[in-house]
Amino acid sequence: MPQLILASSSPFRRELLQRLGLPFHAEAPDVDEARLPGEAPGAMVQRLARAKAGALARRHIDALIIGSDQCAALGDTVLGKPGGFEAARDQLRQASGRCVVFHTGLCLLDAASGQDQTEEVLCKVHFRDLDDARIGAYLRRERPYQCAGSFRSEGLGIALLRRLEGDDPTALVGLPLIALVSMLSRAGVEVLT
Repeated sequence: MPQLILASSSPFRRELLQRLGLPFHAEAPDVDEARLPGEAPGAMVQRLARAKAGALARRHIDALIIGSDQCAALGDTVLGKPGGFEAARDQLRQASGRCVVFHTGLCLLDAASGQDQTEEVLCKVHFRDLDDARIGAYLRRERPYQCAGSFRSEGLGIALLRRLEGDDPTALVGLPLIALVSMLSRAGVEVLT
């Protein structure tokens, strides 16, 4: 099996990839994650997933490299990582009672051939009606300041939701494992053998 590399510094993505039981190592790519003018969320996350994988391909010429990127969109507005309490509170106020779409781009790059498999996986998150007391309690306990849309489903964030819509629950955390298993299989790596 070729070396498997996760192009990410995210502990959440590392934890998800460990579920597959494959040997890998993680390395942070150096990629400008700015959105291009007029770029749709789905196009952006796919472009960035490819860029992250590609950034490591120069150093790991025989590896399979996994790149992933995620953004949360409320209508035409992309909700990034808030960085602090007030920005997170504003994001959750906007999300209250509404549907936020999490776009996750996934790329598996065969560095030896230069071939990549890239796709977008969606998850729709329907939020409960949230008041400032609930938002504040959540933010003080969870501190999701480095999470797109100020939301972590794998923690207390689940209490903010009415329901989820999507084909892959791991996409919401940032690494769609169902899609990745299919990509790995097409690249000759079988998870269950």
